[in-house]
Amino acid sequence: MSLPAPRTPGRYRVAVVCLGNICRSPMAHVVLESLVAEAGLDDRVEVVSAGTGGWHVGDPMDRRAAAVLTAHGYDASRHRARQFGRSWVEDCDLVLTMDATNHADVMEHAHDPEEWDRVRMFRDLDPRATEGDRDVPDPYYGRDDGFERVLAMVTRTSRALVDELAAILP
Repeated sequence: MSLPAPRTPGRYRVAVVCLGNICRSPMAHVVLESLVAEAGLDDRVEVVSAGTGGWHVGDPMDRRAAAVLTAHGYDASRHRARQFGRSWVEDCDLVLTMDATNHADVMEHAHDPEEWDRVRMFRDLDPRATEGDRDVPDPYYGRDDGFERVLAMVTRTSRALVDELAAILP
């Protein structure tokens, strides 16, 4: 998948979106931000995350998501849930949704072909994803091991995304 070109030369803003912004998208946000910094792109790439629903706004990440991230050496303490809105489509170069429902909700905010092109499924970049398997499963109502599976998925996909970002940013 080729990424949309940056709207501002040398700068790229990526949003990761799920339902409540307490599990999947904050996990992806933390991992992606860390990998962006490791690649030396943190002066050119900004990562943000949000949920399509607003009921968790201001809350920290789900304790299980935070525990998995912490166990793998990431800092999950700074996250506070935010809600996705129309301005996010306008302000971001790439909006990555965690599942088909999130994708449909975000697409309601995109009004023209250029904006439609900037909204993608997160796993569109996952080298292991197949056409019928593009969702990042929501671990919220499952067991703790679901968070480990999500972390593996977002790590693999984030690595591929960082490689793509390095290729398009000077």
